[in-house]
Amino acid sequence: MTRATVAVLGAGSWGTALAALLSGNGVATRLWGRDAAGLARIAASHHNPRYLPDLELPAGLACVPDLAEALHGVDVVLVVVPSHAFHEVLDEVAPLLPAGAGYAWATKGFEPGTGRFLHELVAERLPDTPAAVVTGPSFAREVAAGMPTAVTVHSTDDAFAHRVAELLHTHTFRAYTGNDMLGAELGGAMKNVLAVATGVADGMQLGLNARAGLITRGMNEMLRLGAALGAKPQTLMGLAGLGDLVLTCTGDLSRNHRFGFALGRGVPLQQALADIGQVVEGAVTADEVMRLAERHGLDLPISQHVQAVLRGEMTPTDALHSLLARERKPEYPENLFQ
Repeated sequence: MTRATVAVLGAGSWGTALAALLSGNGVATRLWGRDAAGLARIAASHHNPRYLPDLELPAGLACVPDLAEALHGVDVVLVVVPSHAFHEVLDEVAPLLPAGAGYAWATKGFEPGTGRFLHELVAERLPDTPAAVVTGPSFAREVAAGMPTAVTVHSTDDAFAHRVAELLHTHTFRAYTGNDMLGAELGGAMKNVLAVATGVADGMQLGLNARAGLITRGMNEMLRLGAALGAKPQTLMGLAGLGDLVLTCTGDLSRNHRFGFALGRGVPLQQALADIGQVVEGAVTADEVMRLAERHGLDLPISQHVQAVLRGEMTPTDALHSLLARERKPEYPENLFQ
């Protein structure tokens, strides 16, 4: 493996899991987060007691509370923060990024309030920097436990995509590559909205048929929005789209599904968010998905009804009745992939 130093920015569950993976793979890795006291506890105990208490971190993993120090001399920056914090971290990193270093992220979502893709923000702020998105069906707890996982790394710079994938790839963590950053990001963001929908259905005890129908029709919405935006359909039918969608809509570790499940059981929205205790991306991404849909004149009923429930405009029961009352139509438009 090519020698490299990586700074992982974000010491939550996913950031910690990826930092442990990299360090365990022989990569010189630094973990940074805004909670200096929390980082000190991680460094002292070799555990992240808040997010992954059962994971013993590699002895070689360095916890660095100062951002400039964390970035000094690195070859790759891997950002693993919630989407709402992505722009702020990007602005902080930009003047400190070493010449020749690449910028990657495992954040899933859009820029809140604008619907812009994260790769657009990076291209605007770091126009000459190799950039890549790491995405796919991957629960942090299972990665931390060394359970088999497959992700994909997309970049317009093939060499950088392969470099990031090589750093991450292990005998239990397979990292594929691609060059469709828009499609990869769309799948990773939109699946969270659809997972809220399936969680609501499961909370209402609508059955496995309903869950399968929502996943499949949700995939339809993802493909139609992807076609309008110029994403490759094979990206959305792969790990970044279908793979992540199935995992997030069915896995008990999914925060978005658990959030939707609570809503379906009648738990008030703010209480449901508080009970999760971590960021629920689907709760903020629904607005951005619908912003894109409206911009392109698309009807995305599942995403639209999730947005209405989250805004308090409909109850889950009202949303169900509204979806079931829709007129019959062909499953797919004839020109979807043209």
